Amino acid sequence: MRGALAAGHPLTAQAGADVLFAGGNAVDACIAAAGVSWVCESPLTGPGGGGFLLVHNGREARTRLLDFFVAVPERTHVPEELVGIVVDYGDSQQIFYTGPMSVAVPGAALGLWEAHRRWGSVPWAELLAPAARLAREGVVLNEVQAYLHRILDPLLRYSPEGDALYGPGRALLEGERFADPELADTLEQVAAEGAGCLYRGELAERIAAHVPITLADLARYEVIEREPFATSYRGDELRTNPPPSSGGRRLAVGVEALGDADPTPPAIVRAMEAQDAMRTQAVGGTTHISAVDDNGDAASLSCSMGSSGGIVVPGTGIQLNNMLGETHLMGEMRPRARLTSMMAPSLLLREGRPRLVVGSAGSSRLAGAVLQVVVNVAARGLGVEEAVDAPRIHFEQGVTHCEDPAVADELEAAGYPVVRWRARNLFFGGVSAVEIRDDGSLAGAGDPRRDGAAVVVQA
Repeated sequence: MRGALAAGHPLTAQAGADVLFAGGNAVDACIAAAGVSWVCESPLTGPGGGGFLLVHNGREARTRLLDFFVAVPERTHVPEELVGIVVDYGDSQQIFYTGPMSVAVPGAALGLWEAHRRWGSVPWAELLAPAARLAREGVVLNEVQAYLHRILDPLLRYSPEGDALYGPGRALLEGERFADPELADTLEQVAAEGAGCLYRGELAERIAAHVPITLADLARYEVIEREPFATSYRGDELRTNPPPSSGGRRLAVGVEALGDADPTPPAIVRAMEAQDAMRTQAVGGTTHISAVDDNGDAASLSCSMGSSGGIVVPGTGIQLNNMLGETHLMGEMRPRARLTSMMAPSLLLREGRPRLVVGSAGSSRLAGAVLQVVVNVAARGLGVEEAVDAPRIHFEQGVTHCEDPAVADELEAAGYPVVRWRARNLFFGGVSAVEIRDDGSLAGAGDPRRDGAAVVVQA
């Protein structure tokens, strides 16, 4: 087998799988898949966002993390200029904030560029070509993407530019086509010149002219290498996103709280209570890609644009994040500082070799989603597809949300207030995971809650 890749959309997964089939490595595959996700998962991710990439080098037996999450610009934050918009999931609601003052300095494109500089083996331009082509031709919305467009519509079309991009004056429907030809032009320029053209030059000037981010903010942005956070669970080593972000630490707190105990629903909730005690403001709108290759390398990539605040840079097709809107209740933020994030790209290793590559979308729910998949694989012995598909629970601020009626009954009998969901929902995260089995074979799973997909590439 040449490798495997799991992602939040079938086209995202196929783009990465095509790279693996052609002989590219796990990082190459993640870069190509991420570019395509900027088109087919445009409400969630894009070059105007940020993220984290966890890379395990099989030959060196070493794991490193690249932090290219968004940064605070050199200006005073004015929360009064933000607009609150309610997103209705059906059985729960969440308020997101947007406006020009909500935009943080993006890092997504530069992060992928740096990853390619360090580990890429396929030419950069080849990796971005599928994304540029899709942006120009457009992608037909599937059921889950149409649902996302519907619930995020007030955010997506917040600005005149967003309305023009996502029109025609209403949310796009399943079967309709979304295209971003201006983004195609931008991606072709980035493919030819490198991601630095978004941080210096004409494209940077367009960004700085449209939102309160200066050319100096863009020019000084840097990708940071960090040592992954490590803990253990049932004899395996878990490596994940370290501080200053909180997602990896929340995940670690959950597995440490469980220990070797039987992972019953009440035990899972108690672990989530421990996670909730270190609660920070969550950022929505994430996508995750997991990949392994035949060199024994693994890559776990999480990217986010916040909750798609509808801020589109004229003439570029680039949607910008609204990350400062998500953190506006947290008080003063230090200029140039990285924002904290709930994202938790992770690896589970056995005797130094990857066993599970995993991460999730889902705002404040993603650490719990990853926790439950890790538990399903490492403690319950489920295969990755079963582990991702299994019903989930989520505990937050004293309330337990539950997909499975029988589990809801058990938790209510144990005294927990429960919100019962009538159907599985991407509220509970969008996990993408690849499993390396004991015999060396591969399996992958994209979360059915968001029409995720996985491809195992044969030699």
